Amino acid sequence: MAAAENGPQNKHKLQRRTTKCSVFNSQETLTTSQPVIFNPDFFVERLRHEHPQIFADLLLSNISRLIDLPGDEFAQLTGEAEPRVPSSSGFLRSFNFLKRKDKGVVFGAPLTEEGIAQIYQLIEYLSKNVHVEGLFRVPGNSLRQAALREMLNAGTEIDLETGDFHPNDAATLLKTYLGELPEPLLTHRHYHAHLKIGELTLFDEKGDKTNLPDKERQVEAFQLLFLILPSANRSLLKLLLDLLYHTARNQQINKMSAINLATMFAPHIIWPKNVTAGDLQGNIEKLNKGIAFLIRHSQKLFKAPVYVKEYARLYFTGSKSLQSKDDSTLFSVTQVGQITTGEAAPSSPIFRPVANTVGSPCASRSCETQSYTESALKELYQQVSNMPESAKKKKLIRQFEKQPLLTPSSESKAPFKCVCTTYLQNLHVSQV
Repeated sequence: MAAAENGPQNKHKLQRRTTKCSVFNSQETLTTSQPVIFNPDFFVERLRHEHPQIFADLLLSNISRLIDLPGDEFAQLTGEAEPRVPSSSGFLRSFNFLKRKDKGVVFGAPLTEEGIAQIYQLIEYLSKNVHVEGLFRVPGNSLRQAALREMLNAGTEIDLETGDFHPNDAATLLKTYLGELPEPLLTHRHYHAHLKIGELTLFDEKGDKTNLPDKERQVEAFQLLFLILPSANRSLLKLLLDLLYHTARNQQINKMSAINLATMFAPHIIWPKNVTAGDLQGNIEKLNKGIAFLIRHSQKLFKAPVYVKEYARLYFTGSKSLQSKDDSTLFSVTQVGQITTGEAAPSSPIFRPVANTVGSPCASRSCETQSYTESALKELYQQVSNMPESAKKKKLIRQFEKQPLLTPSSESKAPFKCVCTTYLQNLHVSQV
């Protein structure tokens, strides 16, 4: 236990917790020579911990904007329904579960920060040996792996630089660890979402789908999806994808491209437990390509989308005056309640956060902002009214009917781009 607490991963986490973050009030004078040091994800993490339901609603509403998940698959993603994924017989699942009871505190155990601290020793060692040809493909020595596994299970701090172990031993053992987790690292709940994200393609001038992947929307969808992963899963996934990214960058030496690595790791991190290739019914290629995409774009996937950072910041500050250095090239603020894209703005939709509700830290707003909020709500109501008949539409309409003052008159029919939202107390609105 002491070794886990003092492990490199925990030290890294402690260093991240001490990240310097300073904010300033809009009424304070800020000179150009006075730098603003600001963690752009500070308010995102604060919203996650202090208001988890609002945080989840914000992310899920935007995920549903990007990918079309049927009702039962969306319910699985939200946790309202049990995951339904391809599987073999129930006997096999039960048998494997009983076998896991006898396993150690790391291998075969549920994912924990202590377990990650132990496994980080393998990742750190492998990161220094990404040049090894066939890394993750060539198996290691079974006897050395057994000894290394026993030490990791015992919580031992291991010096892997002594030469007692080969990088192939650590690589094989890392795959074994991931394969023995009770649930895939990317979780059963997210399985269908990963398949749908892989289907996102560009549209032609006529508005018809093409066969070209829409990489920007895929990156955005994965950013949102990873934000709702359990924190331990997200931590280990980032460490793993960083390792695989740098391994793939050395493919001229190690002969391991992103797709080769994806083929090695997809069964361990995204395949549902206790399945065979036949159980996946032709989805193997999609899953392999999806993991290869994660490896190639891993350096972008663990950042919150700009509009999520902006929403979280406004939720707590209620002010446009605080602008992170990260966002300064993406947005130029023109007036309260309005954001326009700058020259470097991405081509994907820009979200415009709207005033918070009664009881939030930003309840006291100007008349101008209140007017803007009401206008946005009218636009939202119009959009909902134009939706095809469905249970989701009826639910949204009922929410508006509970707030009659928010239901606009029939004369409000102005067209608009798009508004994504949740409802008051749930009605923190993000508008495209």
